[in-house]
Amino acid sequence: MSPSGSMTSEPGPWQVDVRLGVEAWGATPPPPVDASVDTPVDVDVEAEGPDADAESVARTILLDQLTGRARSRRELADKLARKNVPEEIATSLLDRFEEVGLIDDAEFARLWVEGRHSAKGLAPRALAQELRRKGVDDEVAREAIDQIDLDEQQAMARALVRKKLRSLERFDDATKTRRLVGLLARKGYAPGMAFAIVRDELGAEAEETPGP
Repeated sequence: MSPSGSMTSEPGPWQVDVRLGVEAWGATPPPPVDASVDTPVDVDVEAEGPDADAESVARTILLDQLTGRARSRRELADKLARKNVPEEIATSLLDRFEEVGLIDDAEFARLWVEGRHSAKGLAPRALAQELRRKGVDDEVAREAIDQIDLDEQQAMARALVRKKLRSLERFDDATKTRRLVGLLARKGYAPGMAFAIVRDELGAEAEETPGP
């Protein structure tokens, strides 16, 4: 994968319509989705009243959350908790969704790493922190992050530095270095790599700049 490219993969169920997967575990198929309407289903077990079927409400919440993009199990569990879904019902549904592949933290982590590295230029350290906040197991996160090799990290870091340099022309090298290294640090790049790449790019810029 290059800084401007992206890794290709087969689409997961959440990249089409996750509600189609309900049939996989014997539930009644949901009504057809109107693709022209993108209104999330905002339901709450308590708000639905005493006669509400908590499991049905919870299932609706999960399907709505998963339609459009993948989410980690922790994200979905937190959403159910905020919607007052009883813990035993939430756990049972989350387990069932995992069994049929509608919840897959490994695939979620892979897609998250791919997207955040390509779009934001994030390095492994920053990606690991984000996945930890999403509740993804460290080992699962590490396997996903390992898809970014050292050459890809360096290429992305160089692309970030070159892009930022265009807005720093009026500053001296010391200021440029401080700002560029700070940029890479916020993206999760190791200090040694950040300083080396900034030094190389500033040297290349100086060679290309005509003398007085």
